[in-house]
Amino acid sequence: MARVLALDYGEKRTGIAVTDELQIIASGLTTVNSEALVSFLKKYTTEEDVELIVVGEPKQMKNIASESEVHIKSFLDVLRTELPHIPIKRVDERFTSKMAFQTMIDSGLKKNKRKDKALVDEISATIILQSYLYNK
Repeated sequence: MARVLALDYGEKRTGIAVTDELQIIASGLTTVNSEALVSFLKKYTTEEDVELIVVGEPKQMKNIASESEVHIKSFLDVLRTELPHIPIKRVDERFTSKMAFQTMIDSGLKKNKRKDKALVDEISATIILQSYLYNK
């Protein structure tokens, strides 16, 4: 089997999570400046076997797309062109940032570490990936 990558895409930075090769465990990988994301993914997918990329789909409470969806769709167009051999799935990402922040509190991280937005994005990507694994 190959790995599954998950992205919590943002205009400034993107949290990335990945499964193990058996697709059992979701772990945070890193956070990357969104401008460098495609080159990071191209390099990563040449070094690791990735069968799927899961991208968070931000929705409002009424189940309509959030304003950031426009930026994500533009990114997805580029990603499909640059990595056409890897399918992309979308997963509802409502509340992932709040869940990530609560996870940081529950794991005892100090207040200044919880302000690290890159860490929140990475944990959010992990939650998106866990959601995908649970529902696949």
